[in-house]
This record gives sequence, C-alpha cells and structure tokens, in this order.
Amino acid sequence: MTARQVAEMVESWAPLSIQEPWDNAGFSVGLPQTEVKGVLICLDVTPEVIEEAVTLGANMVISHHPLIFHPLKQLCGQDEVANMIAAAIKSNLVVYSSHTNADKVSTGVSGMMANMLNLQEVEILSPDNENTTGDLVGLGVVGNLPVPQEVLSFLQTVKRTFGLSCLRVGPITVPVIHRVAVCGGAGSSLISKAIDSSADIFLSGDMGYHHFFSTGGKMVVADMGHYESEIGITRKLANLLKEKNVTFTVSITKKNVNPINYF
Repeated sequence: MTARQVAEMVESWAPLSIQEPWDNAGFSVGLPQTEVKGVLICLDVTPEVIEEAVTLGANMVISHHPLIFHPLKQLCGQDEVANMIAAAIKSNLVVYSSHTNADKVSTGVSGMMANMLNLQEVEILSPDNENTTGDLVGLGVVGNLPVPQEVLSFLQTVKRTFGLSCLRVGPITVPVIHRVAVCGGAGSSLISKAIDSSADIFLSGDMGYHHFFSTGGKMVVADMGHYESEIGITRKLANLLKEKNVTFTVSITKKNVNPINYF
C-alpha cells in the first residue's frame, strides 16, 4: 500500500478540501508513491518522533500539526524545522498531516472532546458556509450536558476527563453549566460564537490574558491547553487506519511532544 493510499483513507474522513486557507495539511516530505512499511502517528513532528519512527521501522509519519507551516527559503540547518526535514529525507520518511480538516469534521478534534464530555444535541459552533462536500463541517462544537452541573463540579469533571493537572479559568459568572462549547487547539477567535450559541462555558486552548475579559459576564472561559485538547486525535487517526485492516503496523508515538510543563 502506498502513502497516497494511506492518505486517501484519512481524507475519506477529513477531506483536504475543507482545511482552512492558511493551512498546509497533506504531504510535506516524501513521495506519495512510497510503499508504506509502518505508520507512526503524532500530534507534532519533533526530532525525537523522527528518531522513533526510524527505530520502529515506520517510514510514514502522520501528524496533526503540519511539519512545514511557514515558507522555507533554505534547507541549510538554519532552524529545527529545516533539520527535521533533512533528517526525514535522509531516512526516507514520508511526512503527512491532517490538521484543520481534522478539526472541522464533526467527529474530529472538537467532536471527540464533546463525546468525552457526553454532550448531547451537538452542533457545529462555526459552520463552514463554503463547504462543498455536502456534510456540515466547521470549527468548534456546542452541546448540552445530560444533567446540568454546578460550575466548580463541572470544572473538576473536565480535569478528570482529560487528565489535566490544572485549568486556567476566567471569572466564574455562571453558577450552573447547562450548555458547553468546545474547540480543540487555539480557539480564542470563537469566543463570540460561543457566546452567541448560549453556551455557559467555552473550553479551548491558547487563551490570552485579555480573552478572559471578553465575555461580558455571559459565559465562563476555560483554557485547558492546546496539547491537552488535541492529543485525542492521535487515537482517532490510529483507529481509523486499523479499522481498514491495513497490513502494516500503526503506532502512536510514545514521545511526549507537549512543549509546556506545569510546576
């Protein structure tokens, strides 16, 4: 089976055509016609992940975040990305990513978060009006709790469900949580959408200081961390390929690529 055929399995679930215009999902290193011997799945490509792939005998790495995100003018060892590209080429690795296309499908990053929280009557938070696939896609989701929870109790539920050591939470202006909006990754641009959806709380990552002032007391904002909100996508991608009964080994990286530590 070729890398192109593996990519088509992923794209049958999350088409590249729905990725955001600024994104760079898809192949970034290697030839699509490469015969795949093994796949290693990760959130981010790091030097340790490349080394792990080589050690495992996996010649295709599938990441969520693209290895090449900003334009490169040289491959002369000027930065870590350039060095990783060179290492991947030297080791005959194919590197492919499924990024905002995996964010925007209903069973993608945000949909998985909603499922973990047992949200019901789930809707897309920011639907993509230009989608031509026929399926409703977009960024973030919003849904209702089966049973409303007192806000502090719900925050503990979030920590327990996602294995968090901490949460960054804005002013607690809502005493009881009925409706929950979530967006995996960096979701600050969707705060107004979450308010419009009548959510009592918005869970996402990468919230800046001033974002916690932006709700006018209508909603609680909670930052659970970029990595923590998205890491579940690695399981989704692995299961997607395993369900196709592929003949090669599909592994999830054992390297912790979260660059943020908590003390």
